[in-house]
Amino acid sequence: MNPPPLNDKSLFKQQSYVNGKWVDAKSGKTFSVDNPGNGQTLGTMPEMNAEDTQLAIDAAAAALPSFRRTTGRERARMLRKWYQLMMDNADDLAKLITWENGKPLGDAKGEVTYAANFFEWFSEEAPRSYGDTIPAGVPGNRVFTVKEPVGVTGLITPWNFPAAMITRKMGPALAAGCTVVAKSPGETPFTAAAIAELAHRAGIPPGVINIVTALENTAEVGNALTSSNAVKKVSFTGSTRVGKLLMKQSADTLKKLSFELGGNAPFIVFDDADLDLAVNGAIASKFRGSGQTCVCANRLYVQSGIYDDFAKAFTEKVKAFKVGAGDQEGVTHGPLIHERAVEKVKAHVEDAVKQGGKVLAGGQALPDLGSNYFQPTVIRDMKNDMQLAHEETFGPVAGLFPFSSEADVVAMANDTEVGLAGYFFSKDIQRCYRVAESLEVGMVGINTGLVSDAAAPFGGVKHSGFGREGSKYGIEEYQIIKTVTLGGMGQELQGSA
Repeated sequence: MNPPPLNDKSLFKQQSYVNGKWVDAKSGKTFSVDNPGNGQTLGTMPEMNAEDTQLAIDAAAAALPSFRRTTGRERARMLRKWYQLMMDNADDLAKLITWENGKPLGDAKGEVTYAANFFEWFSEEAPRSYGDTIPAGVPGNRVFTVKEPVGVTGLITPWNFPAAMITRKMGPALAAGCTVVAKSPGETPFTAAAIAELAHRAGIPPGVINIVTALENTAEVGNALTSSNAVKKVSFTGSTRVGKLLMKQSADTLKKLSFELGGNAPFIVFDDADLDLAVNGAIASKFRGSGQTCVCANRLYVQSGIYDDFAKAFTEKVKAFKVGAGDQEGVTHGPLIHERAVEKVKAHVEDAVKQGGKVLAGGQALPDLGSNYFQPTVIRDMKNDMQLAHEETFGPVAGLFPFSSEADVVAMANDTEVGLAGYFFSKDIQRCYRVAESLEVGMVGINTGLVSDAAAPFGGVKHSGFGREGSKYGIEEYQIIKTVTLGGMGQELQGSA
């Protein structure tokens, strides 16, 4: 075992968190968690199953009646304290992220701040959940609405943002007055466990937050959440394939669902763009987390008039990257999460080269560093029938596609089943409106490669899912609207004047 050297060693938990206690799986089984940067085992976590998950659901259901009666202001104070504890322990949380996910320490520190911001944001939303007074169509009636927590929620999060994906779901759930059973990712469970420990310190009551861990039993845990009548809502971030499966499993219990699924983001650079701004935006979007983000640029379309200049400037930036273990000084890009990810990236590069793509930078695995490393790669002269054009690479490969007209590139950008994020660069304000309104995505970045913000709605369209996280809309995913009609409210005043 080689656990990360934390300032507060009590944040490194190797158990699940259920009903305010640290517990093992009933079976006693565990799974190992390895550092993708060097292959060393960090520790173990309980391999929980449906029985263990049911105990967590029972704890959340038992805690719900009292927690839903807390005021928004009370829940706000809990979230605010939780936020502060995350910020106070940011260095240790960043180390955990780097060691189990592989991303460079600087990126990990940025994720901790981003993750904590969701607790801060929803601490401010919790006391401001307003209903409406509605003019009734029937004389003597009065109609108003109230917003109530949906109930016990099941949250399933991915490994690429071990902190941010869980806080983006837990923050609004608690703000609304819901209780939570969260399935943390098997590849990166220690960050979620540390956040649960901070919840305990923040005074979140037992049963309100529950963390279930599993690797081999992930599908079994997911089925337990989706099939339970006690769980009224499931939120999932992950692949489109798994999202469709969870949706089918949830049908019998008619759950409220919100899914943030796969992406294939177009990144468009028009001739009139600011070249330096576009290059820097593409670097930030494409290579953040070594390309392992759902909103990263997957297809880079560059108009013919600026194509060669963009390719040259972009490639120079990529060649300056330093690849290595995330905890090493000067490293800009870490490993991929596992060997399967490397194999997919390698297949996309080989397919592009076979069909005429020209590698300008990278293009090879880096076995001398370890089995999970691949060079940041730039390929020009991409074509629409290549694998990368239709599949999400989820790795450090930037394919440059030439295009001629605005109409052509929008058609190519929309030629996909998914629609999470899209980006484009232009100085023409009229074009900015035209293209933004024409792209079939849930989020558009204009002259920026980053769209993530706790204040901004996050989510997609088409096969990228539905529902929104973050922003003022995020809390609504965890609420129901109740209509109250009060009859017999006559207009006549009683007694004599």
